[in-house]
Amino acid sequence: MRASSRSQWWRRHGSDADASPAAPDAAHAAAVGLPKAPAISSQESGERDLEQFVEWIWSGDARASAPASGVGVESTRITIEEKYDMSSLDDALQQLLAIEGATGAAIVDYGSGMALAQGGNPSFDLGIAAAGNSNVVRAKLATMRDLGVTDEIDDILITLSSQYHLINVLNTTGASGLFIYLVLNSASANLALARHKLKGIAAQIVV
Repeated sequence: MRASSRSQWWRRHGSDADASPAAPDAAHAAAVGLPKAPAISSQESGERDLEQFVEWIWSGDARASAPASGVGVESTRITIEEKYDMSSLDDALQQLLAIEGATGAAIVDYGSGMALAQGGNPSFDLGIAAAGNSNVVRAKLATMRDLGVTDEIDDILITLSSQYHLINVLNTTGASGLFIYLVLNSASANLALARHKLKGIAAQIVV
């Protein structure tokens, strides 16, 4: 294995043994708060040099030595997507699209209107539909509160001339605040069977 230019750069700039306080690169690194690299002897081979560089990156030392201010290796900001287990949502999405007659599906955060997972090829923009149906869900929940109705929403069905739009609000503790939006072709879908399958998939979603 030949030593790459990356390992040579590491020996010149990253090693404590070669770093000089007066060097412009070292001063810049200190100013921006970059993590301190481990010392690597200039006597070691290029292969060992590169191996130690990779080990340092994967060991987590870079993250551990990053400044607390957040100018470093990773940000602590948590997005809506990061709040949920996206692999679980993607698995559920595939099951939804496997329902006979399904042309599109989305799993939506009704507080923000953002589709956390979506797929299929309906005749419209699923992202816009997700945001619009978030208003429907919020309005229905608000009406139920005003009426003093304590039942949970099973599903909301919207029937069009050629499509069924099914909305299933997730009521489990781990998935509260989300709903499933499923679009079906009315000519090829079995509505009763689709509702049954949708309910089963919704009960399995844990995020």
